[in-house]
Amino acid sequence: MAVDHDRLFKELITTFFEEFLLLFFPHVHEHIDFQHVSFLSEELFTDVTAGEKYRVDLLVETKLKGEDSLIIVHIENQSYVQPSFPERMFIYFSRLFEKYRKQMLPIAVFSYDYLRNEPSSFTLQFPFFDVLQFRFLTVELRKQNWRDYIRHDNPIAAALLSKMGYTESERVELKKQFLRMIVRMELDEAKQRLLIGFFETYVQLSDEEEQQLRNEVNEMETKEKEQVLDLIISYEKKALEKGLKEGVERGLQQEKRQIAKKMLEKGYDVQTIHELTELSVEEIEGLK
Repeated sequence: MAVDHDRLFKELITTFFEEFLLLFFPHVHEHIDFQHVSFLSEELFTDVTAGEKYRVDLLVETKLKGEDSLIIVHIENQSYVQPSFPERMFIYFSRLFEKYRKQMLPIAVFSYDYLRNEPSSFTLQFPFFDVLQFRFLTVELRKQNWRDYIRHDNPIAAALLSKMGYTESERVELKKQFLRMIVRMELDEAKQRLLIGFFETYVQLSDEEEQQLRNEVNEMETKEKEQVLDLIISYEKKALEKGLKEGVERGLQQEKRQIAKKMLEKGYDVQTIHELTELSVEEIEGLK
């Protein structure tokens, strides 16, 4: 199943919006009034020229400290290389400004697994005149050294270790430090689940690496060792229970399909089979 990168990043940053700005844009964070934060509905734009539709990732309406007027923070996750991305950011900006007519702060998060020098502006100019210079803030995750973030008690830092610059030989250490951060922050279970789910979407250790991780955790200081091991065991148990449940559901569906096939062979009509097995009409038709 394909990973919906934009949905994952949207959920993460929506949950930890203040922490996101604090980590990557502290100069912005100090001016934002986080008592006034609301998330706006998704915007869908059609690029008639390219014949494509684009969905704006995240729009946040907030205020600056000491000011009454609202501002909009637009955060866009870019999970693949696109040479025309700065132009797309400008198009988003212009259409959003046309709709909301408020001050807007555009931010791009580059989350793909490449090292590139991404532009942070879009310009329109002639040899004799500069018409436009549109700029936006950027975070290039792959350029970040993950070790620079492990002392931060920041959930965004923990989750995004998985998209920063690490080598294959550092994968076990990366996950160990991630788990230590989770334990240290003492988050509630829902937030832990969000962060662990995000991290493990992008960093999946092999069985050998998981065993190496356990061995290294066992060598840690007693109190921290017990907390990290409890976390590992807890989420391994949840993953196992989920896998068993999905297996039972898959088995049940397979049994329903076998019954439906036999009913078709005996001449039952599709609607009757649908009512008795709860399989979709399309799925039953496909068994013919």
